[in-house]
Amino acid sequence: MLTLLLATHLFYPADAPLARYDFLTVAALAIQAAMLATKLETWEEARVIFVFHVVGTIMEVFKTNVGSWLYPEPSLLRIGDVPLFSGFMYASVGSFIARVWRILDFRFTRFPPIWLQGLLAVAIYANFFTHHYLLDIRIGLFVASVLIYGPCLVHFRPDLKELWLPLAPSLVLVALFIWFAENLGTFARAWMYPGQESGWHPVSLEKLGSWYLLMIISFVLVAAVHVGGRKGQGDERRG
Repeated sequence: MLTLLLATHLFYPADAPLARYDFLTVAALAIQAAMLATKLETWEEARVIFVFHVVGTIMEVFKTNVGSWLYPEPSLLRIGDVPLFSGFMYASVGSFIARVWRILDFRFTRFPPIWLQGLLAVAIYANFFTHHYLLDIRIGLFVASVLIYGPCLVHFRPDLKELWLPLAPSLVLVALFIWFAENLGTFARAWMYPGQESGWHPVSLEKLGSWYLLMIISFVLVAAVHVGGRKGQGDERRG
């Protein structure tokens, strides 16, 4: 998706009969179909990713309406001011988490109860909307995430030897790479934040915190499926 954003920004014909954003939507659908056809992604993973896709699109509609960011180019395939390809950017995050969980055979020590993670995810999602009108509680959400995930270790197997990392810093690291990707996306003018209309500049580090919180929602959705299927449940055996 990042390659498509950059390539279409640099090379997509301005007079093409299909708008750039609509081309990105069609291309994203083709990528999703290819991943399922080649079994790079399972149908179970695709269903979870679709939920995050919907969650992200709903937030996109709200955020563009209140002016948090904008999509500067025209398109037909959109909901309000939000082109449909945007949902696939959220789906990409969900796809990454779901696939590395399976491919690297995640196991956990002191895995937090899924109901507790779910409460955190609901609070995070609600705050993305309510902070425009009420008190912004993201600092409290950061603290809660550290308390919940801080004791947890994630065990993974990239090759023959199993390795482990603390889960909380691992989530921050994933969010950092998403922030790098967002800088590429805004450089490609796929979307823009206020102040970027007259020229590109790096995305504020404040967005790193937003992506950390949003990525937790995706993690919890994937975790709920794995817990329900008793997959990746090393916490009970490892203590």
